[in-house]
Amino acid sequence: MIPREKPDLNARLHEVPHQPGVYLMRDRFGKIIYVGKAKDLRRRLSNYFQPARSHMADLKTRALIKSIWDFEYHTVRNEPESLLLEIKLIKEYRPKYNIALRDDKRFLLLKMHPEEPWPRFFLTRTRKDDGARYFGPFAHSNSLRTTLHWMQKQFGLRSCRPQEPSETDYRHCHNDLIKNCCAPCIGRTLQAEYLKKVEAAAAFLDGRFKDHLQEIEAEMHAAAAELDFERAAELRDMLLDFQRTLQPARRFTRSRGTPSGHLNPLADLRELGEILQLDHPPQVMECFDISNISSSHIVASMVRFKDGVPDTANYRRYRIKTVATQNDFASMAEVVRRRYSRILLEAAQAAPAVFEGNQEPTAEALRRLARHLEAHPEDLPARTPFVRLPDLVIVDGGKGQLSSACAELQRLGLSQLPIIGLAKEREEVFLPGQSDPITMPHTMGALKLLQRIRDEAHRWANGYHQVLMKRRIAESIIDDCPGISPAKKNALLAEFGSVARLRRLTPETIARLPGISLKLATTLRAWLDTH
Repeated sequence: MIPREKPDLNARLHEVPHQPGVYLMRDRFGKIIYVGKAKDLRRRLSNYFQPARSHMADLKTRALIKSIWDFEYHTVRNEPESLLLEIKLIKEYRPKYNIALRDDKRFLLLKMHPEEPWPRFFLTRTRKDDGARYFGPFAHSNSLRTTLHWMQKQFGLRSCRPQEPSETDYRHCHNDLIKNCCAPCIGRTLQAEYLKKVEAAAAFLDGRFKDHLQEIEAEMHAAAAELDFERAAELRDMLLDFQRTLQPARRFTRSRGTPSGHLNPLADLRELGEILQLDHPPQVMECFDISNISSSHIVASMVRFKDGVPDTANYRRYRIKTVATQNDFASMAEVVRRRYSRILLEAAQAAPAVFEGNQEPTAEALRRLARHLEAHPEDLPARTPFVRLPDLVIVDGGKGQLSSACAELQRLGLSQLPIIGLAKEREEVFLPGQSDPITMPHTMGALKLLQRIRDEAHRWANGYHQVLMKRRIAESIIDDCPGISPAKKNALLAEFGSVARLRRLTPETIARLPGISLKLATTLRAWLDTH
């Protein structure tokens, strides 16, 4: 067992710069328990380790200080960036001692779809791959709304919702009368001229706003010179809002494919290979995780890391089919069986001669085939998929999950495939056939690499679970009723409004709808009465 030593935190404080940033506190198991931001990282972190701090602080802070085993930090350029990064990390790790900012709300973005005939700018909180242009995120929502309102007025952009506004929409809108819109709905501006205004507004949001700010500042000084202090104060507040909104800020995302500057994935791989006593560093690793709430929509994820960084093109997600209740062991067995039986099947289709009369272990035969195809890719038949086996399999869990996965690999003839289990509570690594786990210091790069791939598998599984739950919310109970097709369901809901109203109707009333027979209406009412 590797001894767990607490690092010298006071010595590490001398390495922390006097810069704004975000810090993460970890407990002795390596779990993130608190995320905070600071204008001066060294000054803020040093406060945690002053002897008097633990006596003067409240109970919660004292408990946090006693739990701190190590910390890490990320520097940023300014305070808005630290706020953006702090809230992202809190939502991602949900630390024990962070109460605020743990909900699912996101910062506001500005969205504009250039393919629309008369594009408009509007607020949103989600970024989608739909061809639209997004600006942000913006940390100050009130300042953003002020900026958007000024921008629409300054450039004469429409704020109405229809994609192609018409004279009917103009009758209910007063923006043209108060000079807030150039009224494309009634042809007061040509489309080419309007698109130029949109591009000018986009350039303003992209940071080319110096001339506009100078104009507003000159107007502010002129108002003050004329003793119109209310107007000058209004323009001053507007300038502050612009500076808050349009101050450049970087977007922070989790590392996928490109590690951050303080990581050394290849060194972590070498260290992991030595600890696990592998023949060579695990260049390709696959990690499995199970996600379930109650017994509905039990899902699993498989993420693949290559050379220590995510290989997102080879991520996979699964809906568990053979397990009806919460059973992580059986679910892990199913997903491992489905993943590697698929690889074996595709390998047999790609090179059947390798398996005919072959006496060597299956894992070695597949590795030999992978090496041959890497050197001679022309030998792979056209459009024939082939995925090489990983150098290391990781299951999220302890002895139970590991035992279930090992049993499935044994049945598939892949018992020689290296596999480990990573238990969350103490970050212990379990090996097949060994009762005592391997415990690594949480400062060790090998353990941090395992944590990264485990956290990515957890994120991928939870994301799929949320997708299925949202899809289920959009479904209706009558989707499961025998004889009710999607078209008939839509017709029923369009005619009668809701399932609750259908429950109050007689079969004869329901059968008046074209396409719904009396027999089907009776079946539907009986279904609704029992479900």
